[in-house]
Parts: sequence; C-alpha cells; structure tokens
Amino acid sequence: MTNMPPDPKSSQTNVLGFDEFIGILVAFTSIGAVLFWSFFRNYSAWNLPGILLPSPNLSATPTAPTQNTPPAVMPLPSVAPSELPKRQTPFQSSSNPAKKFPLVIPTEKKSTIPPPIAFTDVPNNFWASRFINALSSRNIIKGYQDNSFRPNQPVTRAEFAAILQQAFENELGKTKNKISFQDIPNRFWATSAIDLAISTGFLKGYPNNTFKAQKNIPRVEVLVALASGLNLNTPTSGTKILNIYQDAKQIPTYARNKVAAATENGLVINYPNPKVFAPNKEATRAEVAAMIHQALVLIGRLDRVPSQKIVKLPE
Repeated sequence: MTNMPPDPKSSQTNVLGFDEFIGILVAFTSIGAVLFWSFFRNYSAWNLPGILLPSPNLSATPTAPTQNTPPAVMPLPSVAPSELPKRQTPFQSSSNPAKKFPLVIPTEKKSTIPPPIAFTDVPNNFWASRFINALSSRNIIKGYQDNSFRPNQPVTRAEFAAILQQAFENELGKTKNKISFQDIPNRFWATSAIDLAISTGFLKGYPNNTFKAQKNIPRVEVLVALASGLNLNTPTSGTKILNIYQDAKQIPTYARNKVAAATENGLVINYPNPKVFAPNKEATRAEVAAMIHQALVLIGRLDRVPSQKIVKLPE
C-alpha cells in the first residue's frame, strides 16, 4: 500500500491553530507599534504651536509672554510721571492767583488814588512838587489845557473858593446858603463855591456887599480862611508865636490870632525864607496848594510831607 501525496486543497480548508493565531497577532501588533511610533514622531515634529493648544509646551509658551508683558509695559509709568507734572502745573498756576488775590486788593485800594498829574512846569526838585502832586492826584487842584500848572501864578478869591470846595467838600457838606453879592452875577462860574465857602465860615465878603472874586488873594487871607473854616483855637501865646517871623509887624491886627493859630498847627509855609511871612504878598498857586495840603494833614486826610519850608515852632 503506497502513501498518497497530500491534497493541496485540503490545506486551504484547514483552520489555523492557536499558536499560529498568536504569532500573527504578535506580528501585527509589532508592525502597528512601529507604524504608530513613526507616525507620532513625525506628527510631534510638525511646527504647529498655534493649533495644538493642549500641548504642555505650547501652554507654557503663552504663559511666559503674559508674565513678560508687564515688563514690556513698565516704561509706561515712566512716561506717566513725566506727564503728571505738566498736568499739575495748571492747577498750581490756578491756585497761585487765588493765594495772591488778597494781595491785589490792597493794591486796588491804593490805586483808587490815581497817580499825580505830570505837569510840564513842576519838576521833581521844585520846592512844592510834593504838595502839588498830593492834591492833583486827588483832583483837588488842576492844571491848564497845555498840561501846565503855573505854580508861580497868583490865585484869585474865586479860584481859592473853588479849591476850598474841592478840598473840604466832605467837611463843608452839601447844604449852603445863597448869598447875593452885588459884584457876582448869577451865572458866574464860581457862584456855588463862593456860597459854600461863605456859609461855612472859610471866606467873608467886604462891608459894601462885594466879594471881589477877581481880586488876587494875599497870603494872610489864605491862612485866616483856613484857621476860620477849621475852627482852630486861638493860642494863649499868640504874640510869642508870631515873633518867629522877621516881618511880624506887617501882619494886620484882625489876622494876628488866626495867623498864630495857623502857625501853631503847621499850616504856614514860607518860601524861600521860612522866617519871612510876607502877609500881604499875593499867594501863588504853589503856596495855596502847600497850605491846603497842610490843612488836610491836620484833619487826617493826608500824610505829612517832609519840607524845610514848613514853619515849625522852636522846641
């Protein structure tokens, strides 16, 4: 009996054994592991940080910029302080005027008195310049249209009445009596001033009911008017006071007590020689301004002005 060769078809129909199945599984597993490793290696080598957000390396990368961002922004505070002083400067400038504002108020109180008029014929070294400036700044005396003062020009009785009205308006008051002088027309420019000066006792008319408004007023009448209008007390030693003048005998009898009172109160100003009174000399505009000034000093309206022309009693 001979052995027959195996049927090739029968090998195709046989079922795999357990060992063969295990071998095939191990083979496929090894191949799959190799393929997975090679694929993962290539995949991780891709440069896709913006897409692979879950990657730990990528999550650490954006964290670092967020931590480094503040240092990048740190220069901003250095710019801000440089701008802050500029913003603070307006506030300081606005607060400074508020602090200085009370200091502007006294200067405004002082500025209520305008500066004196710069008369062309009254230089600073003129003997009566300080008296004239004090009165012109208060509109008590005025100059002429050519900006001159004419300090050596005589003063009429009407002009003196007008100066009295300007200087002592507060003291004289508004009430006045209408006084009719036969030589003063109703529309005379100084009628109001004359009425006020007469009714308040500064000036008087003459016995024949005349005022003689255009008559130049002498020095003695200026001082008698001031002493009378201010109600100065008669000094007990009037004669002794008048003896300081070298020409005391020329003072009229009616005026001696008034001149002594004016001298005692510092109203008399003699130029050029303080010891010469010159009672009958026509008073100049400069002399009248100086004596009016002294009268205002006496009642506390003006400050004293140093001058060697003011007559002072011996101590």
